[in-house]
Amino acid sequence: MHRIVDNFFNADIFSQSWSLIFSGFGITVVVSLLVIAIGIGWGLLLTLVRSLEVRAVNALIVIYIDFFRTMPQLVVLVLGYFALPYMGLRMSPFTTTVLSLGAVLSAFAAEIFWSSIKALPVGQWDAARALGFGPMRTLLLIILPQAIRLSIPLLTNRAIAVSKGTALGTAVALPEVLGQAQSLVGILANPSPLTLAAGCYLAFFIPLVLLSRWLEKSVARVA
Repeated sequence: MHRIVDNFFNADIFSQSWSLIFSGFGITVVVSLLVIAIGIGWGLLLTLVRSLEVRAVNALIVIYIDFFRTMPQLVVLVLGYFALPYMGLRMSPFTTTVLSLGAVLSAFAAEIFWSSIKALPVGQWDAARALGFGPMRTLLLIILPQAIRLSIPLLTNRAIAVSKGTALGTAVALPEVLGQAQSLVGILANPSPLTLAAGCYLAFFIPLVLLSRWLEKSVARVA
């Protein structure tokens, strides 16, 4: 028991580590929130554009969705950070992580929104047309609100799963909480900083999970 405490709950190591760990935690929180906002927002925009039924544009959107849904998140990060500079586009680790993971989440979000729209009865469109609603007005005022309610359970789970990929930012030198913890483990020769990092992840993601469950129950009551 003493060895477990010394290795994973060492108070002296905690006191030496907390400042770097919490600075990394702040970066993790900001990156995660930006990934969720950009991913869901961009995914919703892609769905709206796809709803216009322009064949060439839809083909490009489908290619985009399939690419980012099938590529591992780490590969997207590495390509964004190390390959894009050869095309004249150089981004910081922070920007690379946010945009790469945001792109991955947007692909899943776009597919979830689109599937939710397609799951609604076709009669909804016919009824709106009979009332004098145009296609775009029908989409925005009648179809989309229902589709968003349907998509919330899948969307919240996927958003949490992708945002946890911020830990992969260590591959492009992002000083997020896990990267800082790993550096401290090497410097201090003790894994206790990983315990602090794990506590930070729990402190951030447990409220997100609880919020997602609350949203799902709220939507279920409304439905």
